[in-house]
Amino acid sequence: MRLNDIKDNPGARKTRVRIGRGIGSGVGKTGGRGGKGQTARTGVAIGGFEGGQMPLHRRLPKRGFKSMNRKDWNEINVGALQQAVDEGKLKAGQSVDVTALVDAGILRRPKDGLRLLGSGEIKAKLALTVNHATASAKAAIEKAGGSISVIEQKVLEADVAKAKKSAAKKAGSGKQAAGAKSEE
Repeated sequence: MRLNDIKDNPGARKTRVRIGRGIGSGVGKTGGRGGKGQTARTGVAIGGFEGGQMPLHRRLPKRGFKSMNRKDWNEINVGALQQAVDEGKLKAGQSVDVTALVDAGILRRPKDGLRLLGSGEIKAKLALTVNHATASAKAAIEKAGGSISVIEQKVLEADVAKAKKSAAKKAGSGKQAAGAKSEE
């Protein structure tokens, strides 16, 4: 082998299309931009414009919303906990929470807490501390001899007062509407 024999694999380097180089090139004249007008020029940002027709994103109905303060939970199945015990990452009889699972390398980061799901089987006796647990997960853990403690969410007094106030307001507006109907 010599230096002048070294080549790249066939098809590894693609030659770029040189547009606007005559009729024979296949991309001459308009250079692949079609006819005249706005889209033949540079710097065009039409987006969803459909020539004055109501654009698709405005024809479709709005659906749902995304809560600003939604929680991002770690979800783990009961079967994954059993697998971690089998692999020696967790010990049977050990108390398990989010930090223990992160330290064991089962979860990557704590996020906003832990949800326990009931897929799979568990034989190990574990004492779990979670934010949420499904009914099947609770049953599986208790059947194996373990225990689950669900963390109560802290509710601020201001939030409770605000909820009561809005409930009273709704109840009051309902009574007023009923009163207006009865007068008719």
